[in-house]
Amino acid sequence: MPGVATIGVYGWTAETFLAALRGAGIEQVLDVRQRRGVRGSEYAWANAKRLEAALAGAGFAYEHRVELAPTTELRQAQYREDDRTGVGKRSRTALAHEYRRRYTSEILERADLGSIADGSALLCVERDPEACHRSLIAERLASRHGFDVRHLRPG
Repeated sequence: MPGVATIGVYGWTAETFLAALRGAGIEQVLDVRQRRGVRGSEYAWANAKRLEAALAGAGFAYEHRVELAPTTELRQAQYREDDRTGVGKRSRTALAHEYRRRYTSEILERADLGSIADGSALLCVERDPEACHRSLIAERLASRHGFDVRHLRPG
């Protein structure tokens, strides 16, 4: 059965991130972020150019899959729900129902997931996949394309 992993930026260092990918047998990282930057020095390694260089140096292929990223309006809808429920972006544990529904209809229903290969990892920023759209992509890959899904989490 083909396999795909998901991984966020939060909770890792550059070294532990690369080690987790190696340990999971990942060959290619698919960046599904709209904006490929992370604020703050702690995660500067995950900004586009630095991340691409680190992945290339470690032997991983890299591809930015912006068509799988949520739109600014979708992200704003999630932020409004976070504000309503008093949850911070880094402490969110689940996606809002409306966000899930809209991401699925506006992004996933139009996306060509057939080019996602065995040994790929879906990358975004959130620590928990349940709080990130990458889990929705992974669910679709499992249900419609027969992928085994592993969520890589920091120790």
